[in-house]
Amino acid sequence: MRTDSSPGTLPAREHLPAAPAGTPVLDVVIPVYNEEKDLQPCVLRLHQHLARTFPYPFRITIADNASTDTTPQVSARLEAQLAEVRSFRLEQKGRGRALRTVWSASDAPILAYMDVDLSTDLNALLPLVAPLISGHSDLAIGSRLARSSRVVRGAKREFISRSYNLILRGSLQARFSDAQCGFKAIRRDVAQVLLPLVEDTDWFFDTELLVLAERAGLRIHEVPVDWVDDPDSTVHIVKTATDDLKGVWRVGRALATGSLPLDRLTRPFGDDPRDRELPDVPGGLARQLLGFCVVGGLSTLFYLLLYTAFRGFTGSQLANALALLVSAIANTAANRRLTFGVRGRGGAVKHQAQGLVVFGIGLVLTSGSLAALNAATSHPGHSTELAVLIAANLAATVLRFLLFRAWVFSDRREQDASTAVASPTPHPPHPPLPHRSARAHQPYGTDHFRAGSAADRTTWGDATVQLQPVRPNDTDPRDFR
Repeated sequence: MRTDSSPGTLPAREHLPAAPAGTPVLDVVIPVYNEEKDLQPCVLRLHQHLARTFPYPFRITIADNASTDTTPQVSARLEAQLAEVRSFRLEQKGRGRALRTVWSASDAPILAYMDVDLSTDLNALLPLVAPLISGHSDLAIGSRLARSSRVVRGAKREFISRSYNLILRGSLQARFSDAQCGFKAIRRDVAQVLLPLVEDTDWFFDTELLVLAERAGLRIHEVPVDWVDDPDSTVHIVKTATDDLKGVWRVGRALATGSLPLDRLTRPFGDDPRDRELPDVPGGLARQLLGFCVVGGLSTLFYLLLYTAFRGFTGSQLANALALLVSAIANTAANRRLTFGVRGRGGAVKHQAQGLVVFGIGLVLTSGSLAALNAATSHPGHSTELAVLIAANLAATVLRFLLFRAWVFSDRREQDASTAVASPTPHPPHPPLPHRSARAHQPYGTDHFRAGSAADRTTWGDATVQLQPVRPNDTDPRDFR
């Protein structure tokens, strides 16, 4: 996981307004490796569908992942035949590497990709990108696991797909339903911020991208798709599954340790209604209460287990103090991350020190309750001790939440409030894009796409590229539509 990047700030969502025709609105990338047989019929079919149904100018980019057959020749022939088709070759394999390179260099405001076998029905393409054009969503994915999806595939792939998504939900708390469907789209302004954080260069690339986007508070739109399995697929299931599990472990560890700079991405838009200050409505209170209750319940169980273990070889007061100390440290760390959304190591020591003060207050409450119990009866039963401690901990829990919110993590709430009212950083103007007829004469090889060149780009331009629906008289004479 890339943790040394400075991702910057994500822009606010805006509808892409209308402007002169010719600007490519959508860039559909098709990563291929040794697909000399399927490439031409796939591109011709996709081009025909987009020319017939897509109301804006588009581009189809063939990303060749170091093919060793005649795929480069087929790509060059298609590029010469169709004005909207471009080809790009990488000398290294990796679907993620191809997508990162082409997406980073593309000037289209909407970026998409699909598998060369076109297993996904193309009627889902316009519903996939429409929420991105309108500004409603930031990413869009096709889902084979949605209730209204119609999927034809073998039991083996069905089991693997559902098991993988179950692992993502259980380990990374992912809420999207289908991470592996080769049918996704993203706004270019969002991609330019997220791509530097994605480390994987192969099949786990889009899963990692989705997890980071979700953790950054972005909106992911899901489209039910009709999908037919390709029996001739060259994907190595075992190796891909193994690499994916390694990726899940790597991303999960980075998220757990707070080594990702996602705090600079979370809720940056200023269009989130939860960021609005409303009278008599404390911001984020409901979510924080829910998170605090969950963490508190788990902490109480942890505390009782520790107390029972320590009570076996020491007195009740010492066992209570030790159990409360250990559980309080774990409770502060969990609430810091899960309840109040503080990530990274900055301020962790300060928060733990303040948490220990809160722990001291809880210790006074619980120890005082035990002292009162021992004063009332000389030999209280173990169940009676536990009941008293539970009641005392409930009182301490309420006080702990109030102190966490008003004192320990108050700086986080102030930071969120200042971020919500801060004006967005203006973007440099987007360079003028040539008309489609002019682009037809421009080579689309190393001058436009060069491996590694995307990392050198410092100016991305304004993501709100102007759009204009294509009319019949807007077509170029050499356009085969």
